[in-house]
Amino acid sequence: MAVFSIIMLISLMIFSVSISVIKSLLGSIIVFAVYSLVMAILWQQLNAPDLAITEASVGAGITTILFIFTLKRMRKHTPSKNDEE
Repeated sequence: MAVFSIIMLISLMIFSVSISVIKSLLGSIIVFAVYSLVMAILWQQLNAPDLAITEASVGAGITTILFIFTLKRMRKHTPSKNDEE
């Protein structure tokens, strides 16, 4: 069980760095959702099911949906290169 926790913690560190390095906003949102799901699994492993449920629903669920809707609205209002000419 300790090896699984260590692998999860290392993956969390990799995810957290990659969120800020990835150029694509949608890619960052997806990695953030995976990060939240891994955190929910770790909370469950630490016998904190209430935190695991909250992290899964808020972190991976609602926040991801809000980020995607925000990205969609940003792309709708961002002028394209054809509009500038």
